[in-house]
This record gives sequence, structure tokens and C-alpha cells, in this order.
Amino acid sequence: MLYETLSQIKPLDRELMTSVKHRVDHLIKPQGSLGALEDIVVKLSGMTGNPFPMTDNKAIIVMCADHGVCDEYVASAPQSVTLQQARNIPRGLTGVGSMAKQSHTKLYSVDIGINTDFEDTYIIPHKLMHGTNNMRKGPAMTREIAVKALEIGIQMAYHAIDEGANILGTGEMGIGNTTPSTAILSVLTGQSPFEITGMGANFPADKLKHKATVINDAIVLNKPDASDPIDILAKVGGLDIAGMAGTMIGGAAKGVPVVIDGFIATVAALIACELSPSVKDYLLPSHASLEKGAKLATDTLGLEPFIHMNLRLGEGSGALLAFGLIEAACYMNKEMITFDEAGIGIV
Repeated sequence: MLYETLSQIKPLDRELMTSVKHRVDHLIKPQGSLGALEDIVVKLSGMTGNPFPMTDNKAIIVMCADHGVCDEYVASAPQSVTLQQARNIPRGLTGVGSMAKQSHTKLYSVDIGINTDFEDTYIIPHKLMHGTNNMRKGPAMTREIAVKALEIGIQMAYHAIDEGANILGTGEMGIGNTTPSTAILSVLTGQSPFEITGMGANFPADKLKHKATVINDAIVLNKPDASDPIDILAKVGGLDIAGMAGTMIGGAAKGVPVVIDGFIATVAALIACELSPSVKDYLLPSHASLEKGAKLATDTLGLEPFIHMNLRLGEGSGALLAFGLIEAACYMNKEMITFDEAGIGIV
């Protein structure tokens, strides 16, 4: 399923983008005066094949999973918080959950690897493992599981789109997940974990060297192949990261824009784009995360975030905030008239 889906990703409609840009340039405003909003709607038209794209049916898919590397004391919160927050998200009780109410965004909370068995009708069950293995002692998961996690992300993107979503956002909930994210980023960029390891969810600054050592040990032990994104996921990745990468691939295959959240989602985007560079055409950034490795991740991906609000929560919260700006761009394109339509000649 993974490789069939990758083969379905089409190039952007560049001819339509040129046409839409010409019209946007002649809307009744100074050319370029709405900045990134203009760029967003031009890119959306290329993704969707629609000169007047809309993003009014919003959905965020939150991948929830635990990480065995937490056995190495790399997180400030207990792993039980993963399940607690996975339950709270679709009930509207977390950061992304509360803001989803305001923006009328549908939330999908997916158990792709929580380390506890439970029943909850609010959570979509796709458990592949009871959390990944401790990557400091061996591979986080098998290659087969990594592929399955990517495919669950694809399936969830398809499911949300089938239920009417015309824009997706990626979110995650997994205590300790900045550790595998940093490991992946280190492998892909060649940067030392000692240079890019950050605080995650308020991990004490005086223990960051230990966290970086754990990441470095995992990379040295498992020797992930930097040219093989699935090998990287399997050896030092996470189920939530793989699931988000799959969501991006699924959205791209359906011609539906996917908004990247913060640091962890951006690392997932790097994996998705390693599998197919065409995925990047269907991604929109959201915010500049305060996590230490975030700027390296966004620079490596090559998509400039347009929200600067000192965010670092995760859950999809930054992607959700970006939805409002993206929808504003769509309404600008749809509702504004051109100088010609207004009967005003441009001097």
C-alpha cells in the first residue's frame, strides 16, 4: 500500500498556479501586500486543481504512541500521560482540543502504539506495539512495523478525507518523542545529537547532555542508513512519527493539503519527503517551534513557517492555528475582486 500510494502523488498544476497568481496579483490591493496569504492560495490551487480552493472542512489527525527509550530517563513526565492526553484530546480538554472547538476542527485521536490496553470509543484503535522498544538497546521496531505505521497514517488521511476533510493537520501525543525525533534529524543531517538536542516538554537543562548521550548511543548501536528513511524509522524512530509521515503521504496522494505542526511533525515530514520528494508540494508549514532542533528541521525541509508565537506544545496545536490563516487566504482569493472587475484601471 505504501509504495502504491507514493506512486499516486501527482505534480502540482503549474499552469493553473500561474493563472491564479496572475489574478491574485490583480486583486484590488497593492500587488504582494497580503504576503504569504497570496503564496498559500497559489500553492493550494496547484495542489487541488481548483482556481478557488477552500479549506473549510478542517481535520487534525493526532498519532498517539509511547517510546521505549523513556526507560533511559529522557522525559520529564511519566508515560501514563500519553494515554491520559490521548483520551483528553478528542474530548476537547487539551491545547489542541480546546482550540479545535473554536475553529470547528474535527479531531482524530489514534492509538498507534500506546503502551496500555484500554477501551475508549473516542480513540481510533490502530495499535501496532505497546510502545516502541528501547532504541538504546536495539532497534525501536522492525522494518515491517515501520511500514505498517506509515500505512496507518495513509489510511487515516483517506478516512478523514472520505468524511469530508479538505485540509489536514498532523499532530502527535507521545511522552519522550522528541528523543527519536532528534535521533532521526541527526541521522538525516549529520548533525551531532549534542548540538541539536532540546528540552522537549520541559526536560531539565542540566540533564540534556544525558539525553543527547542516549540519542548518540542509539545511533551508534543501530547504525541507521541515512539513505533509507524506513530503516531510520525502524531503528531510531517512533510509531507516532511514522504515522504522521503516512498522513502526509496520504494527503498528497489525494491532492489534499497537509499542514505540518512543530518539531516532531517536521521531522516526520522529512521522512515523508525522503520517501517521495513530491510530498513536499502538498505540505504547508505552520509555526516556528522553540524546540532546539526545530530550525534545523525546517531549514532542511525548506518550508518557512509563517507563525512566530513561541509555541512548542505539539498535539497539532500550531497546525490548527495555521488553519485560520490558510482559510483567510482562500476567502481572499474567492471574495476579493480584481481592479478590472471594479472598473478601476491600474496606473
